[in-house]
Amino acid sequence: MAIFSTSFGHILGHIVFRCGILALTATTVLIAAPATADTEDLPDIGSPSDAILSRQLESQIGRQIYYSLIQSGTVITDPEVQEYIQDIGMRLVSHAGINGQHFQFFVVDSPVINAFALPGGYIGVHTGLLLATATESELAGVLAHEISHVTQRHISRAVFANQRASTLSLAAMLGAILVGVATGADPGLIQGAVGAAQGISIEQQIGFTRSNEKEADRVGIGLLADAGFDPIGMPNFFETMGRSSASLSENKAPEFLLTHPVSTDRMAETRDRVKNYPKIEAVDSSGYSLARARVKLFTSSRPEVAMEYFQEESKKPDKVGSLEVEYGIALTALELGDYEEADKRFSSLLENNEDVIPFYSGMGITQVNRDEKEAALETFEKAMHLFPRNVPLTVRYAEILLRYGNANEAHDILLDLLNQVPPTLEQIRLIALAANAAGDTADAHYYMAEYHAMSGSLRPAIDQLQIALATPGLDSVQRARFMARMEQFQEYLPSRSKKESPQNERGN
Repeated sequence: MAIFSTSFGHILGHIVFRCGILALTATTVLIAAPATADTEDLPDIGSPSDAILSRQLESQIGRQIYYSLIQSGTVITDPEVQEYIQDIGMRLVSHAGINGQHFQFFVVDSPVINAFALPGGYIGVHTGLLLATATESELAGVLAHEISHVTQRHISRAVFANQRASTLSLAAMLGAILVGVATGADPGLIQGAVGAAQGISIEQQIGFTRSNEKEADRVGIGLLADAGFDPIGMPNFFETMGRSSASLSENKAPEFLLTHPVSTDRMAETRDRVKNYPKIEAVDSSGYSLARARVKLFTSSRPEVAMEYFQEESKKPDKVGSLEVEYGIALTALELGDYEEADKRFSSLLENNEDVIPFYSGMGITQVNRDEKEAALETFEKAMHLFPRNVPLTVRYAEILLRYGNANEAHDILLDLLNQVPPTLEQIRLIALAANAAGDTADAHYYMAEYHAMSGSLRPAIDQLQIALATPGLDSVQRARFMARMEQFQEYLPSRSKKESPQNERGN
């Protein structure tokens, strides 16, 4: 892809391809951009490109796309995988030297080897890419590259660079990208359509893209080194992708190379740049190994296929004692219902790795399935004491408490977590279930409203708040909280939806 290669056009096209939505939304938002450019969206300090595509507008576009990905079921919501990718991403961001920029990292269920940066700091990694990396530094290299697309404002700069085209031409360009990718058109034809829509040459587009990619490489390598990863991870992954596509045509090459053009010169330049940094002996974290194992199981056609893979891996000399392989076997045994094998594997893992949280969760869930209630609760209570307010652990413990009928305790620990860390969708869903099981139906509907809002569905969110407000026995604090939240949601609804809302029809 050309100007919007990794950042915008590519992922928009994939969203349209997967779920048939967003083309109109994204184009409409971009058409609206210049209308606000010389008013409140014009920053006091910033680049000229901010006047064309402001940070606020970027965030709005990225959030809409991210919500739609969630609604389509494309985003992996597994708590452990979710926490890992957010943690490694924020580890890199902490060295980017920026303030106020939102970042949300997530994993997309797709075998395609690719990653992308949406407007507003939403960065996605395909499961195919996570499994294709050989080291955590390679994964971090890809993330650092995408983070750099965001911090360097490549999307807004691309729009600004072509501002000589009219607003409608900009919309036409987006449409060309969306329709082209959605219909599986040849990348060269899409580039031609984009160029025609904008009245600029393909050579200009490619030149701008190459400039962006090189800048993202340069900034990303610095992030890698500053965050303690081996900067060689970036060129290593580029070269791995290059070798894998050497005998393939462009249309069959790894998608990472189609959307991140990597020439021989660029590979050499990236490797030379790494020489400016001291050698870092980075060791893969347990989080990386365990996330890969979980993703391998989730993306296998059947658990039996995953088990065969892990067992074959365990026979390789360099995989002896591998946490990824051992955990994969234990997790897959649990999935297959072989609880005796799972118990044996998790016991061994815990004996040698008392600081790895998912091993406690795996052991506890295995004990639940073996009808060992007291042992399961003891395992989770010990882990909660050792690792208080860990999100995946708390979520797993809450699930077990709900299963055993301890709804009030589940509600309490989830509410405590909610007040301490930014909630995930799974946390919100669980606390709604816990509140309902505990007999607090009003708050259950309130939490479901939050769940829908986090998923980008404001109309159902408002419906849930209306049900909550109609619940008998509300106290004044609850009523005020529900009303305030409803007003916030209604502010974001299109004007027509506001006029048609049941609450407005009743005159409330």
